[in-house]
Amino acid sequence: MHLLFVADPLEHFKTYKDTTFAMMREAQRRGHRVAACEPRDLHWRTGSQVEARVREIHLTGRPDAWFAESATPTVALKRFDAVLMRKDPPFDAEYIYATHLLEQAEREGARVFNRPAALRNHPEKLAIMEWPEFIGPTLVTRSAEEIHRFHQEQRDIILKPLDGMGGMGIFRVGPDGLNLGSIIETLNKGGAQTVMVQRYLPEIVEGDKRVLIIGGQPVPYCLARVPQGDDIRGNLAAGARGEARPLSDADRHTAETMGHALAPRGLLLIGLDIIGTHVTEINVTSPTCFQEITEQTGCDVAALFQDALEAALQAY
Repeated sequence: MHLLFVADPLEHFKTYKDTTFAMMREAQRRGHRVAACEPRDLHWRTGSQVEARVREIHLTGRPDAWFAESATPTVALKRFDAVLMRKDPPFDAEYIYATHLLEQAEREGARVFNRPAALRNHPEKLAIMEWPEFIGPTLVTRSAEEIHRFHQEQRDIILKPLDGMGGMGIFRVGPDGLNLGSIIETLNKGGAQTVMVQRYLPEIVEGDKRVLIIGGQPVPYCLARVPQGDDIRGNLAAGARGEARPLSDADRHTAETMGHALAPRGLLLIGLDIIGTHVTEINVTSPTCFQEITEQTGCDVAALFQDALEAALQAY
């Protein structure tokens, strides 16, 4: 097979932990060809097909120069056996435009994972609102008054922007309400931007669990990202410690229920964030943690993903 990864610049990959790199490595191990491009390399000309300037690469196995580049041709996306959209957030206008180009490529015959329409329809923080039985008290609003009212009800809350990643822009406000007004002004910019507000979940001290769902089925291990020091954020990018654990029965039930509903919508790979028993995000753009789980448990997550991708292509 010939696979195209639409991703961030290859030169920025941290290969010791990067999930897209793990996918590429497993694909090459199975004898598949690997190519890569960035969203900015996509283009669509009148009367033509969606194409991209791609980098045909071969993984070298060396940490200092991990890939060799053999060519940089322009190729129609439908010529690849699969296109994997692995661009990291932010989920901004440029990301959305890229999904439109990828959706046009689908109409021309390309096979894109996760499907572009599904990426647009499941913004990672908002998507949890479809599942009230699995989430804690949550408010999505631009209104400062509604946020103050939610705080009065819940007393201890978390505020975060809808387009944040890696723990950026997350604030906790306790019962005293200290700095709530200033935090609201910072996040919603005078009512111009929507904010998500959630009841603080004290179980965060035990870790923010990343539960992976591949082809509708949960991976048997999760990665609990345990905050360190006085930081409340369970994000590896914010310094949390990653600890692989077997799935609990409750988390397996949640993942199976959501996976069975979401996979048919075109979401081959999903990453749930779960604190205690409450889902806080549904990650669909570029879910991570493959390498951490594999290194700590021996469960080859990249192989599970490649199996699911090959099965999906056979059924396409």
